[in-house]
Amino acid sequence: MSALAPRVVFVTRETDYELLLARRATREQARFFLQSRGQQLSWVEERHNRFQAALQVARAKVPADWRQAHVRRADLDRFLFSPEDVIVIVGQDGLVPNVAKYLSGQPVVGVNPLPDVYDGVLVRTRVDDLAAILEAAVADDVRVEHRTMAEALLDSGERLLALNELYIGHRSHQSARYEIRIHEAAENQSSSGIICATGTGATGWARSIMEAIHSELVIGPEDRALAFFVREPFPSISTGTAIRFGKLGSDVLAITSRMNEGGVIFADGIEKDFVSFDWGRQLTVKIAQQSLRLVAP
Repeated sequence: MSALAPRVVFVTRETDYELLLARRATREQARFFLQSRGQQLSWVEERHNRFQAALQVARAKVPADWRQAHVRRADLDRFLFSPEDVIVIVGQDGLVPNVAKYLSGQPVVGVNPLPDVYDGVLVRTRVDDLAAILEAAVADDVRVEHRTMAEALLDSGERLLALNELYIGHRSHQSARYEIRIHEAAENQSSSGIICATGTGATGWARSIMEAIHSELVIGPEDRALAFFVREPFPSISTGTAIRFGKLGSDVLAITSRMNEGGVIFADGIEKDFVSFDWGRQLTVKIAQQSLRLVAP
């Protein structure tokens, strides 16, 4: 263990109340905006206050001689995580994938501050249990789930990581055009894009696709595997629909863009954090070497 005291890094995102204030400048303007639409600010404010109270209790669970840091989601790309950190994510499940790509093996504890609001699929720890879990995590005496991540690597060297899924397609409602290749099979396609999902992501966006196409593909959150799905492939003289979905293990999915403009790749639903994927660019999708070490409560 490092000679330094352990550091707990709390990660949060803005509450709906804070986002309202950022847009409307003052509490009174936010109240007027909602009231003019038949809504009450008190409901949003009450949830904000409950969240802040839970965060305060969580931070008080850290031993007095340990170090602490607090980073917001918007600042993650500028924050320097240390190998010895314990990461405590306080908020909704979607915040976990936002953090995962910035980590390199640190244990992650997901705390659900509002159990009546958030599902708690990834944030499963109760605030009251945090002190014991932190002690155990530093002592490496906890059960850790090694959640598989997906990696998208472009021929330019640009790289994206995803805990849930990668999207490859067009940034608008236009058709995505590309060549897709897996094993020895290759096909030019026109579709609504490709989703490459992990076992963690298989309960989200990918699940709705599987239900729509009646796929029984099974993939667990710790399985060293990915699933890919082509959304609404369109048959034509120059495009086919034979490659629709499949599972990746040690193999890769190779995709070459045939889009003159508007081609994008983004991870975990963050559309604004995209990489351009225009004509001729080549992409490989595979299982990432790193995984998320999620502490099980």
